[in-house]
Amino acid sequence: MRKIAVLTSGGDAPGMNAAIRAIVRTSLNKGTGIIGFKNGYEGIIDNDYVYFDKRSVGNIIQRGGSILHTSRSSRFLKKKYRQVAENNLRALGIDGLIVIGGEGSTKGAFELSKISKTKCIVVPATIDKDMALVGSTIGFDTAINTALAAIDKIRDTATTANVTHIVEVMGRNCGWLGILAGIGAGAEVTIIPEVKINIAKLAQKIKYQLNEGKKGCIIILAEGGFSKGGTSLANALKEEGNLDLRITTLGHMQRGGNPSAVDRVLATELGVNAVLSLKDGFSSVIIAKPVDTIEKVDFDKVVNAQVNVDMYLHNLIEDTA
Repeated sequence: MRKIAVLTSGGDAPGMNAAIRAIVRTSLNKGTGIIGFKNGYEGIIDNDYVYFDKRSVGNIIQRGGSILHTSRSSRFLKKKYRQVAENNLRALGIDGLIVIGGEGSTKGAFELSKISKTKCIVVPATIDKDMALVGSTIGFDTAINTALAAIDKIRDTATTANVTHIVEVMGRNCGWLGILAGIGAGAEVTIIPEVKINIAKLAQKIKYQLNEGKKGCIIILAEGGFSKGGTSLANALKEEGNLDLRITTLGHMQRGGNPSAVDRVLATELGVNAVLSLKDGFSSVIIAKPVDTIEKVDFDKVVNAQVNVDMYLHNLIEDTA
């Protein structure tokens, strides 16, 4: 394998730079040239890339974001632009492509692999952990800790002012971030997309907690847990239970910041194994660590599988409220 390429796609996740570093250094140490496409799949379409040497990725392992930048490419959804991408890969002599990204990025790699002669591998990176069969994803641990740092501060003021706070975290279709943030923050309630809620029962539960002597409560809301959003949820609870509520949306701060040690190690391990897998002839697989060992999971299995959260963990919040 003479030359490979790497890109970061979709929503950015802390640890992407650590993965880029691992991929670049491993490639060069194994005698394989490497380039990086800018702005995700858009970079392949536009032939926008940079050449890497070892110094190109110095001092980035601790940085959030992606030095290659990222995007959600609407053009890449169209077959004609995927063909443009394939033509550019052929012209550049790219033997292997490593995509660092989440569910949508994996679907893009899957579609490209159907028409491309270039071997393609995905390194899973998403703060939502909304990818089936792959275990933890790069950025997830950092996002939890970022959310917890904010929620801890909100808890301080909630307790002092005797006010209940709704804290909205990311998770439009998947409640993993909400569940773990809820457990870690000692939240009274966590609302996730996978579980329907009853406003009357929820208001009753919060009032019970307050009547038991709690000085304010924390409600964690994964953004997909209530279709009308956090403000509408707050208004509904105020109307139902005459509750004093505040809402904080953590938003994109969960994507930023220095990656945790867990994410740096995971990104390094997955990045190294992505390069080694390409050199061993693998293609159309995700490099995953579902438990303690590295596995290669076929694209089609991941894109067609349902993501399931651990309801045992969700129930821990109820048990410890």
